[in-house]
Amino acid sequence: MRPTRRAGAFGSAGLLVTATLIASAVTAPAAGAADGASARDREAKGVAVAAAKAAKEGVTWQDCPESWGLEKPIQCGWVTVPLDYAKPNGKQIKLAVDRIGNTGTKEERQGALVYNPGGPGGSGLRFPRRVTTKNPLWVNTSKAYDFVGFDPRGVGKSAPISCADPEEFVKAPKMDPVPDSEADKRKQRKLAAKYAAGCKERSGAMLPHMTTPNTARDLDVIRAALGEKKLNFLGVSYGTYIGAVYGTLFPNRVRRMVVDSVVNPSREKIWYQANLDQDVAFEMRWKDWTTWVAANDATYHLGDTQAKVQANWLKLRATAKKNPIGGLVGPAELISFFQSAPYYDSAWAPTAQVWSKYVAGDTQALVDAAAPDLGDTAGNAASENGNAVYTAVECTDAKWPTSWKKWDRDNTRLHKNYPFMTWANAWMNLPCATWPSKQYTPVDVKTRKGLPPVLIVQSERDAATPYEGAVELHKRFKGSRLITEKKAGSHGVTGLVNPCVNERVDTYLLTGEVGKADVTCAPHATPTP
Repeated sequence: MRPTRRAGAFGSAGLLVTATLIASAVTAPAAGAADGASARDREAKGVAVAAAKAAKEGVTWQDCPESWGLEKPIQCGWVTVPLDYAKPNGKQIKLAVDRIGNTGTKEERQGALVYNPGGPGGSGLRFPRRVTTKNPLWVNTSKAYDFVGFDPRGVGKSAPISCADPEEFVKAPKMDPVPDSEADKRKQRKLAAKYAAGCKERSGAMLPHMTTPNTARDLDVIRAALGEKKLNFLGVSYGTYIGAVYGTLFPNRVRRMVVDSVVNPSREKIWYQANLDQDVAFEMRWKDWTTWVAANDATYHLGDTQAKVQANWLKLRATAKKNPIGGLVGPAELISFFQSAPYYDSAWAPTAQVWSKYVAGDTQALVDAAAPDLGDTAGNAASENGNAVYTAVECTDAKWPTSWKKWDRDNTRLHKNYPFMTWANAWMNLPCATWPSKQYTPVDVKTRKGLPPVLIVQSERDAATPYEGAVELHKRFKGSRLITEKKAGSHGVTGLVNPCVNERVDTYLLTGEVGKADVTCAPHATPTP
């Protein structure tokens, strides 16, 4: 779950990659037990106050602003939520929401299906376009549901936060994430500390409230504003953690919930250990891709064995380190671009094609793909915002190690066997070691009375959210069902053509049936060159 140029999952300050009515479940502040309990009580009451107000006000739907790029009949509006749920009548922020009505009859309608694509930092506003673009995977579901998207707090149009000047943030080339010396590490540590300080300087008032539990509370206020008694929710990647926390805090408010490509909800994993686990999984999926590239050497000419393709990758990396390609693409930019392949099967062929063109002498193709476009003001602002939200949420959600010795030891050890992503991931998350705002204790995700069956979907070889996360949530949410796509690793399974998965997701959303047992599905079709 790293904010990438696409929209993703975990994340370098120095690397461009693109409540609760159950008081006992809320995030526990670091203060004493009595202080923590009173804060939870205030937040619980605050959610009730905000949701009641939102239910009364509803959403004033209108045509979306042209600049949002959302065609009719998609409509847009705002939902007002407290910045701090312990002070529900204090400072308010507005969350951008959009919707498209169900395509079926009035009798077929089952309410609103609310979507989050991940991040932290991803926008869900494009979700209704699955209807306007006639996405075949969602035809049946869209007959029954309004499709509703939103920008979570801090994201996009919802009181956006920032940690750096966007034009500075995207400048390239950046330092090679893999350090050659202790001096390199010191430079990266300074960059990370500077980034953390920038978050406080530019967005300090928002930082203490940029948490997953607060986003879950926002989700409940959105539910109320939509006029829904219970929530239907589809969460992908980090969106699964929002769903897991929501299901813990508001079990009686869940109607249907699909979580796809699951963040491990264990308190011990959120978030430091989760990122280390991700480094291991990325290496596995990188090898899957380079093996596929080798099998298609007749098309790409990058090596006819995985070892040869890997050697060519190291050669490319060394070339870019010595002389950044086009003056802009160094190792950091290469990783930012090439990580698309272990993330998504849809990137396998395009990434290999760009690399193949470079080897054949077309340098510009790689520069166009991997270098920042300094003229893309809006896109660069969105990238900086996504990275800021990613950092703020992960750093605030949980307590991070402050000892550089621990970071250095853990990442040095991992890098030996899992070099593709380890140091890049470390630098991206290192601002959390010097985070200038309060850090909380994660919610203890578990089943509570009233939670209905939840459908969990996961590929076995996912890099961004390793498979163990789905197993862990399955254990914690009693009555849930797990659909496993075997021998596959693309992130975001519900968006892929695999009838074994697609039909079960449709059945659950339309009928509530999860089946009598967990299911293992064969993989979706392997990408073609």
